[in-house]
Amino acid sequence: MSRQKTKIELARAYDASAPAGQYRVLIDRIWPRGVKKEELKIDVWKKDLAPSTELRKWFNHDSERWDEFRKRYFEELDGRENEVAELLEASGGKVILLLYGAKDEQHNQAVALKQWIEQNTTSRRNA
Repeated sequence: MSRQKTKIELARAYDASAPAGQYRVLIDRIWPRGVKKEELKIDVWKKDLAPSTELRKWFNHDSERWDEFRKRYFEELDGRENEVAELLEASGGKVILLLYGAKDEQHNQAVALKQWIEQNTTSRRNA
């Protein structure tokens, strides 16, 4: 995993008018409803870093399941370290903007992915 700290920001795909110079990554397994592909300016769509279909359906954006969702999603991400490292490398040092379609801005896969990346890159730097 990268030893350099990469800044990560979050935005809803529906509100994503971000400044230039960010590496824009859609982190949903399915395309956000009602958003045209040509309107959502992204650098990459990382379906492989989104929660599994089974986990996504189980969570169903129920905030009461948030802690268990994070635990299960983190377990999935533990097996995808190479994909996360590729994402960090591909950003070329730019701020990474994780885009998501969920309405809940505090309980979604982008929030969890950011937490996982920050925890794992920090723990590796301190090791």
